[in-house]
Amino acid sequence: MRIPGIKRLYTFMLQTFLPLFMMTFFITLFIVLMQFVWSHLDDMVGKGLSVDLLSELFFYAAIVMVPMALPLAILLASLMTFGNLGEHVELTAMKSSGISLLKVMKPLVVFIAMIAVGAFFFQNDVLPQAQVKMWTLLFSMRQKTPTLDIPEGSVYNQIPGYNLYVGRKDRDKESGKLYDILIYGMDGTMSHPRVVAADSGRLSMTEDKLHLVLQLYHGNWYEDVKGEGGPVTGSNEMFRRESFQNKTILIPYDATFTRMADDAMRAQYVGKNITELLATIDSVQARVDSVGDMVSREMRAEPVGGMPSVRTEYHDSTLVVVPLVPVEIGTAIDIDSLFGSMPTGAYQAMLATARAHLEMSRQNYMFRSYATDEDKFTIRRHNIELQKKFTLSLACLIFFFIGAPLGAIIRKGGLGMPIVISVILFIIYYIIDNTGYKLARDARWPVWQGIWLSSAVLLPLGIFLTKKSIDDSAVFNIDAYRNFFSRIFGLQQTRQLELKEVVMEEVENDEALARLAALRETAQAFLNGYRKRQSYLEYWLKGYDKPQLQALAREINETVDYLANSRDQLVLNKAMDFPIIRKLFLYRPCGVAWLGWICAIVFPVGLLGYLLGTRLQKRLKGEISTTVNVCDQMTEIFTSETPDGSPTNDEVSTEELPDEE
Repeated sequence: MRIPGIKRLYTFMLQTFLPLFMMTFFITLFIVLMQFVWSHLDDMVGKGLSVDLLSELFFYAAIVMVPMALPLAILLASLMTFGNLGEHVELTAMKSSGISLLKVMKPLVVFIAMIAVGAFFFQNDVLPQAQVKMWTLLFSMRQKTPTLDIPEGSVYNQIPGYNLYVGRKDRDKESGKLYDILIYGMDGTMSHPRVVAADSGRLSMTEDKLHLVLQLYHGNWYEDVKGEGGPVTGSNEMFRRESFQNKTILIPYDATFTRMADDAMRAQYVGKNITELLATIDSVQARVDSVGDMVSREMRAEPVGGMPSVRTEYHDSTLVVVPLVPVEIGTAIDIDSLFGSMPTGAYQAMLATARAHLEMSRQNYMFRSYATDEDKFTIRRHNIELQKKFTLSLACLIFFFIGAPLGAIIRKGGLGMPIVISVILFIIYYIIDNTGYKLARDARWPVWQGIWLSSAVLLPLGIFLTKKSIDDSAVFNIDAYRNFFSRIFGLQQTRQLELKEVVMEEVENDEALARLAALRETAQAFLNGYRKRQSYLEYWLKGYDKPQLQALAREINETVDYLANSRDQLVLNKAMDFPIIRKLFLYRPCGVAWLGWICAIVFPVGLLGYLLGTRLQKRLKGEISTTVNVCDQMTEIFTSETPDGSPTNDEVSTEELPDEE
């Protein structure tokens, strides 16, 4: 049956979701972009970079940050959309009209699926090129020499090989005059230091921006120099001092910005699509396999005890390794006596030769293992990048199926609660994803397990929330969870009864007494059947009779439901003393004999289960004994009369009460 106006509903949902999605996407993209700028601030500040260059870097960085911003934007937008619908009772109106939640979500599911497909092609085609451009620009900026901004009253150390102190600068920037100049410089690590002090000077740059020109006036030059010979003292150090009126120092200083070529970064894993990643993985894996085969052949060809175990032959220009047949010795050789018969020098020389041979072999194979480990690391990084081409698409779908039902459950729109929940969920996702990535990168886990870890953790959460939202279940009902854990861990539960204003079925004394007698008989029969504590084998092979226990629990509940209609508060209070018989697994853990034998044989686990189970059985018998006592007390209440001889409980006199004067 087609519901009228369903196309209008689809249009309404898209018109509601799209503006929120665009707003949240650009907000989250701006936030992650600011985080990128903050983490690479030292590479950009103080380099004299142009606005066009920085704008280009921010543009490529924004494209690279899309995989991080897109899932968060979908989560936040879906939360706000369905939270607003629930808060304004629009979602309730749709459900009351016969439209299910899945029907409401259908246009958005199609839209998110289209985004997921687009995200795959974005990851495969657009993102590698953007990453190449961004990292090339960033590395070029790191190599850029900082601009000259010499402060007053502090040491400036951004000129390679020189520390420059300026006491005061001319306020007229065009003159560029510096005063009270002190320079400490070294040409290289092996040179002797020099100290230059001048009253004033100017600092300028050559036209090709490859050198600094430092013009100094009225100063002194102090330098330690190494001479060919020394004075009579034997020292070979000499000291030189020079006074000058005008001196020019030429300092190498490259202030130009040189953009690196994209080829080096394009050859890395960040600049490759799926086809290129697979080709690199296959080629490197083939190299690793060939090295492994070569090493294994060499190890098989190694002599054993000084005797070769294989020989190599050429069959039609093909190298073939032929194993040698070992020679069997009829009598056993005593190695200790053989070594003892050798001279001490020959014995030590033989051990030294063997030790040197082993050390050389160990170093040779260790050196080869370094190259192999590097190739394996390259394979893992390319595999990680390959898996990431698909994880973004699935993450978009998972976050939508978390955000949409969660918004329908909490029914809170706006930017308050949705932002808090979105940030918490995204932080959890980011921590799990980053943990899986590091485990895969360090070869602690297989690559597919580490990269898909976050999706595997959050997918059940999305399925759970979607199911609960469709069923209108109270996900955040604390009492429901408390009752659930009470049943799991065997916690005691109490009954709550209140006096009813309207009673549909009056409580009759004869009926109540009959029910109480039957209940007491059933409870006493259960107790008579289990007077003693069950033995170890009896517990695992039989346990308590669950059908009998369920029948007793059902009879108690029916009796309490009947007594709850009483108009006597004393009856209600006493009826609340009936215990709630729980359906615990450990009352009878094994339903079949062979499973009981298995649990009993596994002694440490079986003993622990036996001790816990018998403890719960003892508590159960106490509850059933309480049931017997309450039945006796209730029977006395129904059979007793008040002191003046008037009937009790629900027996009400039909005589009319006199009117009050």
